[in-house]
Amino acid sequence: MMSGESAIRPDEFVQNLRRFRYRELLMAIATLAVVTGAIGLFPGTASVADGVKANATTTDLLLFLAMIVLAAMVKGMVGFGFALIATPLAATVMNVELAVIVLAVPPWMINVFQIGETDTGLDFVRREWSLLALALVGSVAGVVFFSAFQTSALITFLIGVVLFGYVLFQVGQSFVAVKGAHHPFALGVVGLLEGFLLGAANLGPLLPAYLHTFERDTERYIGGLSMVLGLVFTARIVQMLATGVMTAYHLWLGSTIAVVTLVGLFAGTYLRRIEIDERRFNWLVVAVLLAVSLKIFSKTVPALFL
Repeated sequence: MMSGESAIRPDEFVQNLRRFRYRELLMAIATLAVVTGAIGLFPGTASVADGVKANATTTDLLLFLAMIVLAAMVKGMVGFGFALIATPLAATVMNVELAVIVLAVPPWMINVFQIGETDTGLDFVRREWSLLALALVGSVAGVVFFSAFQTSALITFLIGVVLFGYVLFQVGQSFVAVKGAHHPFALGVVGLLEGFLLGAANLGPLLPAYLHTFERDTERYIGGLSMVLGLVFTARIVQMLATGVMTAYHLWLGSTIAVVTLVGLFAGTYLRRIEIDERRFNWLVVAVLLAVSLKIFSKTVPALFL
């Protein structure tokens, strides 16, 4: 667990970037990609608000921007949670379909940034190739499923039950880590389900919960999550661009939102590397998972039982 031992050194970052070091280069590529998109794809002042609801007020927009910065901070600290927090918030200022398209860009940027920041590279790919491959297959299947059927509220409710049970188990056992039980087949199945749920319901909390059971090194945990999620979001963006679902305007809006989230991402990364020890990290993980499960219950329980 890394905590309080890696100070932020801008001069060292610049030196390593000039040497084309993998870690700094990937972080810079992720950041520059969205900055370039936000500037280069600017649609003109007359079209800036095309994707915003007519009844959205300035207060709504400012609150949305503040909350996505907070969501990025959570992602920077614990490695997941941005899409789970940001997607329902985006629905307050834009329609749901647009939000799903646009909000594929900020998670892509954040995950690529965190792949570099945690120095997760080819060693992880060689070790966990089945996880990555099955997550990609699941993502493609999930998008196809979503386009053909409406995601069942029962499936979403069961996800919430699993997460809530996991939170109770970890808190009750004082954050036990299961040693030596990590199995490639089980991880592959979880990766397949993770990709499917991200594609079909924009929910991806199963892999964070599974990995937290076996992996308590913060950098490996967040790096592994980012590698899987980065691959899934890359596939989704490519698929949407190829099919024409994502337009230049969508890409600009997503890039612009991603630029705003950089503030939260940098803050969350700083807090994780300087201030957060193992105990705080564990509590943050289960707190986010608990919030997700309660949010799921608030949406599915009325639909299923009331």
